[in-house]
Amino acid sequence: MQVPVQITIRDMQRSEALERHIRERAAKLEEFHDRITSCRVTVEQMAQHQHQGRPFRVSVDLRVPGKEIVANRDHHEDVYVALRDAFDAVKRQLEELVRLQRGDVKVHEPE
Repeated sequence: MQVPVQITIRDMQRSEALERHIRERAAKLEEFHDRITSCRVTVEQMAQHQHQGRPFRVSVDLRVPGKEIVANRDHHEDVYVALRDAFDAVKRQLEELVRLQRGDVKVHEPE
């Protein structure tokens, strides 16, 4: 990645394991697009719900030349599940962008 991953953790303890996991997931995105210019990941623990405990919200903001890709995911129990879901959503959007840029997707002409 051209620029290091920016990680923001709010309302919870910082963890080396969590940050390492985020960096690994971000590095895997380069397999799909080699010109990623920035990646910002925000992990926050939301206010406690009456019945479910404290949910987590993960936001991934990825930039490539000419495009910004954003994914936000909430999960009520596990921060790693929220991270997986957010990074999977970014990966799908990135794959679609690459297909469009290569011309693999047929674009219909407006009528």
